[in-house]
Amino acid sequence: MFQQYIFNTLITSSLYSIIGISFAIIYRTTRFLHFTHAVVFTSGAYFTFLFYKLFGFSIYFSITLAIIFSLLLGCLIEKSIYKPLRKKQASSMILLLASLGIYILLQNLISMIFGDDTKSIRSGVVKEGINILGARITPIQIIIIITSVIVTILLLLFLKKTKTGKAMKAVANDVELANISGISSNRVILISFAIGSALAGLAGILVAFDVDMTPTMGMNTLMMGVVAMIVGGNNIKGIVCAALLLGFAQNFGVWYISSQWQDAIAFVILIIFLLFKPEGFYGKKLRKQSV
Repeated sequence: MFQQYIFNTLITSSLYSIIGISFAIIYRTTRFLHFTHAVVFTSGAYFTFLFYKLFGFSIYFSITLAIIFSLLLGCLIEKSIYKPLRKKQASSMILLLASLGIYILLQNLISMIFGDDTKSIRSGVVKEGINILGARITPIQIIIIITSVIVTILLLLFLKKTKTGKAMKAVANDVELANISGISSNRVILISFAIGSALAGLAGILVAFDVDMTPTMGMNTLMMGVVAMIVGGNNIKGIVCAALLLGFAQNFGVWYISSQWQDAIAFVILIIFLLFKPEGFYGKKLRKQSV
């Protein structure tokens, strides 16, 4: 039983890590909560269903197309809605409300097109998981864990080693200074949306292969990713640590309380961090200055 909880923790944490990092990449450059990210996450699953189940493409080609279309969806939202609002110097609150409106619109659009019932992109008979150290884990769950590790390593290298990654850090630190230095903040933000949306679509596909999908699947997962981002201090390493903490607390909390309280456990952790360590795992305290 203990081994099963350990593996469940790794699976949950891996998913929270991917969605938390994908959300943080966008948040760092825009500084507002892009809740439409939840429907971009959902779109990855439904694009795969569209191409694989309805159009009859191969599964690997369908997944590739789904990730590309999720990326394009995120970029389209940025170019057609957020960028014009930023030009009008809209506040973060206006951008937040716009993101919620787009989320509701697109979620209902998915419901209208595909229906509200549970859809599956899995094929064949559901088989018992592989026995590893006395615990059961399915191949897709192993892929979720491996994907999370690969995504984390690649993004750390991208942000540290590439010119674009350094430009993203510059915009995240100070947009005006970055523009003065010759960095196009709009271009960097668009790249952030492209990367974040592609990762969100990938996460949605992985979840759909594991537990199927519904039009409303995105928001709950996104909220866990946002909690991981805040607890982690908006830092990739911190998000991974926060995801592990959330996954551990939620899965081992089932030993003592009902599983329906798993989400509540995550928000209790969030409140504790906001009260006692608001900068998160790797966040830095702001130094007060007097003039």
